[in-house]
Amino acid sequence: MTRTILDIHILQTVPPSNLNRDDTGTPKSATYGGVRRSRVSSQAWKRATREAFSELLDTSQLGIRTKKVAEVLAGRILALDPSPTRAAALEMAAETMQVATGSKITVPTRKTKEDVEDPAGESTYLMFLSGRQFDALAGLAVEGGKGGDIKALKAFLKVKENRARAKQLAGTEHSVDIALFGRMVADSTDLNVDAAAQVAHALSVHAVEVESDYYTAVDDKNTDAEAGAGMIGSIDFNSATLYRYAAVDVDQLQRNLGTGQREDRPVEPTRQAVTAFLESFITSLPTGKINTFANQTLPTAVIVKVRSRRPVSYVAAFEKPVSTGKGGGFLQKSCERLATFVPGLESSYGLADSGQGWVLRVGEETGALAALGAEVNLSGLLTAVGDAVEARLTPEVPAARQSGDPALATETGA
Repeated sequence: MTRTILDIHILQTVPPSNLNRDDTGTPKSATYGGVRRSRVSSQAWKRATREAFSELLDTSQLGIRTKKVAEVLAGRILALDPSPTRAAALEMAAETMQVATGSKITVPTRKTKEDVEDPAGESTYLMFLSGRQFDALAGLAVEGGKGGDIKALKAFLKVKENRARAKQLAGTEHSVDIALFGRMVADSTDLNVDAAAQVAHALSVHAVEVESDYYTAVDDKNTDAEAGAGMIGSIDFNSATLYRYAAVDVDQLQRNLGTGQREDRPVEPTRQAVTAFLESFITSLPTGKINTFANQTLPTAVIVKVRSRRPVSYVAAFEKPVSTGKGGGFLQKSCERLATFVPGLESSYGLADSGQGWVLRVGEETGALAALGAEVNLSGLLTAVGDAVEARLTPEVPAARQSGDPALATETGA
C-alpha cells in the first residue's frame, strides 16, 4: 500500500545558548558516534512547535492540555447557560468529564492564601482535549442539567445512549495538535489517539564542550564604600550546529482529523495541518534561557522529502562527528556530508525516484545541497508540500500539481 510520509531534515546553527537544560541546569547532551553531542529533547521542540501554532491556526483548531479540565469545561458551560452558580457548573463539568473520559476528577487539598474560591476539581494527569470537544461536552452538560440541576444531569448521563454520546464527543473533532502529537487517556484507552508526527532529539553534528558564564550583578543602591557585587552566579552553555529531524505520517494525520467541516474539500484540514506543522517546526525555537543568550537563529538548510513507504532519517551521516573547515565552522562540511550520504542511501535502498524533494538553503556554504531537491523559499516550500499532499490524497488533482515546482503549481490553480 502506498503511503504518504513527510520527512523534514534541518541544519541549524545556534550560538552560545542553553535551549534545553537538565536538572542541574546544564545543556542536555547525548553520546553519539562515541563523542559527546549537544542535544535538544524532542519534547522541548514539540512544545515550541505547538506554541507556534497559535500564530498560524485559529484557536478552535487547537487543543488544551491541562489537569484543570473541570475548570475549563465549567467556563464553557457558563458561556452557554449563565444561570448555574460557579460551584454547580464545576460539579456539572466534573460529572460530564468523568463519564466522557473515565478519568477521576478530585478537588486538590491545597489552597493558597490567594484563593478566594475553593479550587476546582482536577484530573490526576494531564488531559488533552480540543476546543471543539470542550464545547460539545459543555453542550451535553447543559442539555442534561439545565439551570445547574446536578441530579438531573447525573440521571441524564446514566442513560446508555447519553453515556455513549459523551464518549463519542470526547473522541471526535480532534484538534490539529492532538492529531499530530497524539493523546493518551489512561482510564479510557479507546480515546487514545496515535500520533501522526515523530520528532527526533536534535543533535549537534560535532562534538561539544559545555562552557560556563560567570556573572555578577551590582546592587544599584551600593555606595562607593561598598565594594563587590550584590550577587554572583554562573550559567552553563554551549554552541552547536544541530541536525533536526521530524516525520509526519500524512495518512494517519488524515484519519485523526477527518474531513472537519470541509465536505467540499475533505483534504483541506490535512493540508492545513501539514503546512502549519512544517512552518512551525522549521521556525520555532525552545525558549530556555532565551533572554540571557538571545540565540534567535533560523535554520540554514531545510530538506523536505515525500516518501511512499516509511520515514528515513539522515542522522547516520553524522555518526562520525564533523570537523571544522579550513577557516572554521561546521556548516559547509555538514552540507557536503549530506550531499554525499543522501544519494548513496537512496540509491542503495531504491528510494531515489520514490518521492519528491525540496531544498531551502541560505548562503554559499549550503551549495552542496542544491542537488537534493527543487530549490524554494519558505513560502514556496509550504505551497509545494501542500500541493503534493493534496495531490497524493486526492487522485483526481492534476498531475502537474505533483511536480514540486511552485511556479507550475501556481499556474494550475494552487
